[in-house]
Amino acid sequence: MNKAATIALAPFGALYSAAVKVRSTGYEKQFLKSHTVAAPVISVGNITVGGTGKTPLVQWAARRLAESGRRVCILTRGYRRENTKQRVVVSDGEQILSDVIQSGDEAMMLAQALLGKASVVCDVDRVAGAQWAIENLNAEVLLLDDGFQHRRLARDLDIVTIDASNPFGNGRLLPAGILREPINNLSRADCIVLTRVAHGAEPKLIERIRQATNAPIMESRTVIERVCQLDGSEVGVDAFARQPVAAFCGIGNPRAFFKQLCSANFDVRHTTAFRDHQKYSQSDIDRISDHAKAKGAQALTTTAKDAVKLQELNFDLPCYVAEIELELSDTPGLLDLIGQAIAKKTK
Repeated sequence: MNKAATIALAPFGALYSAAVKVRSTGYEKQFLKSHTVAAPVISVGNITVGGTGKTPLVQWAARRLAESGRRVCILTRGYRRENTKQRVVVSDGEQILSDVIQSGDEAMMLAQALLGKASVVCDVDRVAGAQWAIENLNAEVLLLDDGFQHRRLARDLDIVTIDASNPFGNGRLLPAGILREPINNLSRADCIVLTRVAHGAEPKLIERIRQATNAPIMESRTVIERVCQLDGSEVGVDAFARQPVAAFCGIGNPRAFFKQLCSANFDVRHTTAFRDHQKYSQSDIDRISDHAKAKGAQALTTTAKDAVKLQELNFDLPCYVAEIELELSDTPGLLDLIGQAIAKKTK
């Protein structure tokens, strides 16, 4: 955002800041009520708009909890879905029960990636959704996706992800900046996970976070674990790397995806970024293919989040999905925090 736009939006930022402060005070003074449910609630959220890498962390946590024998349910709002007021059971943990129009792209991606490991429920009312999941899916642990600002549902562990490559933008609140709430509100966090850390976090960033919270700070990065076709069949990463490709996506931080492909030494000839949660049309795909072929690309590649919306479309070029995995600097430490939160709630 340029300086002129920032100045023009500053008054609206002041109004937004005042509203955030009033809401925070309401919860602190208990004028606004947080509702407790019977199962442990673990929230993964952020304090900025745009992609901070929280979804890979949600997947990571769900897999680890499932491996420990817990019945896990992911609660999400389901952004850009058809009817946001309707509760949608995307997956009961064993089968997909919805489609991407009803659920939204992120919820469907999580449901497909975690089939056999976790259920996924979309509900704008997270309290009602949590209670329903406990009663109807026998959920033992609830993972609240994008939940840091959703304080109506009480949580037992608050994990906040911060993009180390662009942690706080210009330091201003919406709409003049990218902050959803002041940096000092990180004081509510129980754990900070820095994402997209390449070679160790900047000391200045750690120092700024430490001014707000004494919560443990961990580092993470994502790696391309495998490459698949749209039908889910896996192709060799080495074989994929040998052909020139064009990359496209509609995610919160498209540059991070393109950078990761290049860092993995893929031959990226062209990139196309759409808005977050893009609903693709055939004309979009045709245009991407034309640009790709003009740049000498022999295939297309995109993210798992985008792939769930492409099944009914036709491609002139092969389209591959680069699937990522999270690597944490302190896996035992985060598992211990999660275990403590669950034990405290269930004892």
